[in-house]
This record gives sequence, C-alpha cells and structure tokens, in this order.
Amino acid sequence: MTAPLLDVENLTVRLAQGRAARPVLHGVSLHVAQGEAVGLVGESGSGKSVTCRAALGLLPEGAAATGALRLDGDDVLTMSPARLRELRRQDVSMVFQDPRASINPLRRIGDFVTEGMRAGGVPRKDALRRAAELLESVGIREPRAALRRYPHEFSGGMLQRVMIAGALAGEPRLLLADEPTTALDVTTQAEVISILTRLQAERGMGMLFVTHDLELAAAICDRIYVMYAGRIVESQTAEGLFGRPRHPYTTGLLAATPRLESDRAPRGVPGRPLSLAEAPDGCAFAARCAHALPRCGEGEPAPRDIEGAQVACLRAEELIHD
Repeated sequence: MTAPLLDVENLTVRLAQGRAARPVLHGVSLHVAQGEAVGLVGESGSGKSVTCRAALGLLPEGAAATGALRLDGDDVLTMSPARLRELRRQDVSMVFQDPRASINPLRRIGDFVTEGMRAGGVPRKDALRRAAELLESVGIREPRAALRRYPHEFSGGMLQRVMIAGALAGEPRLLLADEPTTALDVTTQAEVISILTRLQAERGMGMLFVTHDLELAAAICDRIYVMYAGRIVESQTAEGLFGRPRHPYTTGLLAATPRLESDRAPRGVPGRPLSLAEAPDGCAFAARCAHALPRCGEGEPAPRDIEGAQVACLRAEELIHD
C-alpha cells in the first residue's frame, strides 16, 4: 500500500498551562493521499482550523503537541525552523476563509502572489510572469494589470481567487482549504469551489477541505472526517456518509442542512458545543445525544471499524440512521 501524502496519527494539541482544561485536539488521526480530496467537517470550535495549521507547523503559542504529523514520511512536529519555512513555501499551502484578513492591504497583489517565489530565489521578472499566469488560471481578467492593484480594489470573490493563486505559486503537493467560501455569496461560492476542484485535479494535489457544510464536502470530496470537540467521531466515503451516517452527531449535522427536495424543515443539533473549559468524562457528545446511555459517560469511545466506516460511538451498531 502506498504511504499517504499527509498522515496524521494520534495527534493531540494542548494549549499552554491554564488556558484550557482539555486538549484542543485529542487523538486525531486522518490521512490524505496524493490527488485525493478529503473533507473535514464540524461545528465552529471543533478543532478543524487547528488541524490545518498544525500541518504547517503553525500551532498556538506555547501549545504542546504529541503524536505524529507526517508529510511524505517527514514529521512536521519535529522539523527545524528552516525546514518548516521550506515546507510552507514549496510543499503545503493554505487558503484561508477570509482573504481580507490574510492579505496585507498596504501591498500590491503582485507582491502577495510572488512573495514565496522570490523567497525561493526566483528572479522578479520570472516571478511576475508566473504570477500573471496564476491569476489568469483562477479567472482574474487582465492579470498583468491586476498585479499592480491593491486588495481594496477587488471584491471578496476576486480576492479569494487571488488567495488561491498565491497558494498555488509554490506548486504545493498538499492544499489546505480552510472554509474558503464562508464569507462569499452563493454564486461566488460555486465559482471558487469550481476553481479549487479543477486546479486540484489538474495538478494532482492532495486537498484537505475544511467546512461546516456536509453537502458541500460530499460534492467535492472523496472521503469525509467528522470532527467534534477536537476528536474525529466518524470517517467514511462521502457516498457512505450521506447514505448511512453512523454517528449521532453526523446524523444531526445532516438533519440541520436545508434540502430543496425535502419538505422537512432543517433541525439544528440540540444543545451547544463544548467550550475549552469543559472536559467531561466519556463521550464528549453525550450531553447533546438523544441516544446516550449512562455508560456513554463512563469512558471515551475509541474509533471502531463498522462496515467500512470508522466510528467513535459505543452504540453505533445498535443505531440505524435514516
């Protein structure tokens, strides 16, 4: 079996002493193969963005990480600062959810897109030519003129395209897309998703796509991991997850998604997500779960293989989810 491009094994990230009672990530394991699109879904605060940033070696200040996070067999958690800079410039890139918070408003677009290339020793003229090609590939009209413009001269959708162009400048093998369509209208979301999926397929990159929208993840991803309170609670193929979700939390997320073909009103997941100050015994979802039994609060459920799905639920075999 070929080793995955990204291999996260039992990753636990704990904040500095006194900032949280429980780990931000707890025993997270996932993998992304070369050329594969993998979804990571869950509510806000579940740990999705921290997982992405950990793959770049960008952990919160003072945080301690255990486990392994390998890119092509090379553990990111043990890399030197120089190797981490090289990793971010050449191997892994990230598309953030808010481009206006990620692109320096005082610098021209050309400076942003060419920054990584120039840091890698590419001559300025060649870097600008390559940047224009990248802008054209993401649908920016008159790309050479766009290089001289400032971020405030672009709409949110156009600036997200610029963000994608900058992420692709180093020809990464792994693309991390952290809710890249959250701040965009529906039409622009569709355009950005189309660009991401096309370029990912053309370049054969692995992609970890972070979202709170299960339907969106199912539309573009081969496999999906569902995260709750810093843990992976279910993982399986996109088709399998929609056809037969195994974890009550996954079922709740699906029920909260509006569907045009259904007359049933969407229903939110009851209760509220855990805060960093809460560290309950047993299953973290038990307090919100309609199927919880006393034994669910006695020990943390380990992921188990159930008909091709990995599920962290003590009652997964008993429950049938429509």
